[in-house]
Amino acid sequence: MNPIKKNSKVISKIIIYLILLVASVSFLLPFIWLVRSSFMDIGQIFILPPEWIPRPFRWQNYPEALTAVPFGRYALNTITILIFVEAGVIITSTMSAFAFSRLRWKGRDKIFSVLLTSLMVPYVVTLIPTFLLWKALGGINTFLPLTVPAWFGGGMFNVFLLRQFFLTIPYELDEAAYLDGATPLQVLWKVIIPLSKPAILTVAIFTFMSVWNDLLGPIVYLNDPDKYTLAVGLATFVGMYTGQWNYLMAASTVMILPPIILFFIGQKFFVQGITLTGLKG
Repeated sequence: MNPIKKNSKVISKIIIYLILLVASVSFLLPFIWLVRSSFMDIGQIFILPPEWIPRPFRWQNYPEALTAVPFGRYALNTITILIFVEAGVIITSTMSAFAFSRLRWKGRDKIFSVLLTSLMVPYVVTLIPTFLLWKALGGINTFLPLTVPAWFGGGMFNVFLLRQFFLTIPYELDEAAYLDGATPLQVLWKVIIPLSKPAILTVAIFTFMSVWNDLLGPIVYLNDPDKYTLAVGLATFVGMYTGQWNYLMAASTVMILPPIILFFIGQKFFVQGITLTGLKG
């Protein structure tokens, strides 16, 4: 290889890495500011020029913030809702995607196209009719409006994501299983699901993020403080301790840690699930 071309490639790579490094630091800067502020007192947070290392570390910010309001109760409520929603979404969206991708029936693609248009309807458009429905059913101030819908299809976005992934799996595997006497449910359980773990885990991560950060749903349907979720609890905490920035930063840090940990644990499968989806339509 020409030395000049080789050097130009090395220089271009160095420049790209520097750009990525600067971009990464700029993206991480708000998070770093959040964490360092959670270990400071109020007077130290806004010192100019800013101090990035707390002196001293104020560890008591965390227990004081988390006991100021019943975050333990809010966490239990959130986890309860999360378990039921995750189960409902994964089970029903997987079955729906299997029906729309692997089973052949009249009008399948047309019905799927019609259902896909529901993604263009904003959530707030159906909020009032849905609220009136749950009020008539006696579901207000219960977890039912936040959990039951997950068991009816699992959300069209999740169905679409899984369907596109299922289409990348060779149909010959299904035919071989049917020749061995397998039922469609057995094909789904023993053939499709084992090969679709990245996509299913991606749906699980998206669902976790949606439930964990959901503020509108619990505010609309819940009016008992003992049933509040973490998102509502944090919003209430912000209203009560507006000037206590060190407590706010501590509570916010605890709130965002689980999604970050989950993403890093499932990062490999998450990226694989996204990149392979839609290769065949």
